[in-house]
Amino acid sequence: MEPKDLDSDDPVAWCPGCGNFGIQSALKTALARLGIPPRKLLLVSGIGQAAKMPHYVKANFFNGLHGRALPAAAAAKIANRELTVIVTTGDGDCYGEGGNHFIHGIRRNVDMTVIVHDNQVYGLTKGQASPTTERGTKTRIQPGGVILAPFPPLETALALGCGFVARGYAAEREHLAELILAGVRYKGFALIDVLQPCVSFNKLNTYAWYTQRVYKTGPEHDTSDKAAAMALAAQRERLPIGVLYSKPGPCYGELSGLDDRPPLADADIAGTDISAALSDFK
Repeated sequence: MEPKDLDSDDPVAWCPGCGNFGIQSALKTALARLGIPPRKLLLVSGIGQAAKMPHYVKANFFNGLHGRALPAAAAAKIANRELTVIVTTGDGDCYGEGGNHFIHGIRRNVDMTVIVHDNQVYGLTKGQASPTTERGTKTRIQPGGVILAPFPPLETALALGCGFVARGYAAEREHLAELILAGVRYKGFALIDVLQPCVSFNKLNTYAWYTQRVYKTGPEHDTSDKAAAMALAAQRERLPIGVLYSKPGPCYGELSGLDDRPPLADADIAGTDISAALSDFK
């Protein structure tokens, strides 16, 4: 399989130069290497520029409400574990509106990969501050500058016990493709926060800004060392990209016993009578 085999026919509506293009390229490269046929792939998204990604990849997809991608993705994976489930979401969608689902998605540890397009603004709605916007950043909605400290997604995920935590950069496509490969192969909730320039509305965190700060973690980093991962995630002047933490643990399918049973999606429900349950709603 080649990445072009995953091209859809939908016209792309991202701005020229958008970091989403790098993420799209990395995603298709990773999926092509995995050899997952489109019929066994499900992309789930909420609302935002990142949420358009499923339209531009040949696969099953589900667009949910703003901030509600994770529960929809979890339900799909629980019902049919033979699907490879990938969430493509933005920093506002996942860490803002979807913050509660982010917390409990990590707790449940359903086997899925969550790719967060972290451009540090709400790009679809014209650039107001998002949860990850740098303090002091001025927008048309915050003309005096953002007064709140940014939400730390990697530190939060590690503190909550997420078993796979990584950071990528949209301009490092090959590196990001390898992170996505690792995330999909990890059995459990895999978070990949992707630094993504927004060329239209974020004039601070530009490609040049990231070039001065982004660096790849080396082989000396022990990805099973949670304290070391937390120290990397806490860096602010320099921004490490790579797998910060990866440690296997029981996922939801194992904990619930569902992995030992036939997939729910294959269950024969033809003779199921739900009239008693429906009567409660009359």
